[in-house]
Amino acid sequence: MNNYLLTFLLFIYYCANLSGQLYRGEKCTVSFRSDAPLELIEADSRRLRCAIDTEARVFAFRVKINSFEGFNGSLQREHFNENYLESSTYPEATFKGAIIERIDLSEAGEYTVRAKGTLIVHGIAQERIIKSTVRSDGERLEVRSNFTIPLEDHGIEVPRIVNQKIASDIEVSVVADLAVQ
Repeated sequence: MNNYLLTFLLFIYYCANLSGQLYRGEKCTVSFRSDAPLELIEADSRRLRCAIDTEARVFAFRVKINSFEGFNGSLQREHFNENYLESSTYPEATFKGAIIERIDLSEAGEYTVRAKGTLIVHGIAQERIIKSTVRSDGERLEVRSNFTIPLEDHGIEVPRIVNQKIASDIEVSVVADLAVQ
């Protein structure tokens, strides 16, 4: 956990010293949806932390796994944290990397961008390209993204007895409101 936090803080320090176009998250939410044949599970966290350096085109997002709320009850949340995501062993999920397109996000407008980076969930890193919509007014960025995470890509095993209640592919949505720092 300390390595992830240290990496994130070093990234923020690096971005702050690299340029004047550092945006940090103020209101950021990540949610997920498991739509399985026998059960729909939805949860979200309003504790997503994020930073984007628009000049260097680099970004970092992180969320504490145990910050997710919702579910269909407290027992389901407990199983999520203890049995599937093992939040005491893997306390955070992170996504950091670079924006592929050469777009000046400091100019007002709406842009479609692809973020290429490393997504770490359940301690397993996977390189991903995630498409996002970014709306800029020059001082603020609103980032919206929807993507799917296959559980098997991150070593998350679902016991056969509940495989009709937990989807093998989890739908993820991110809404992040960032302000220039």
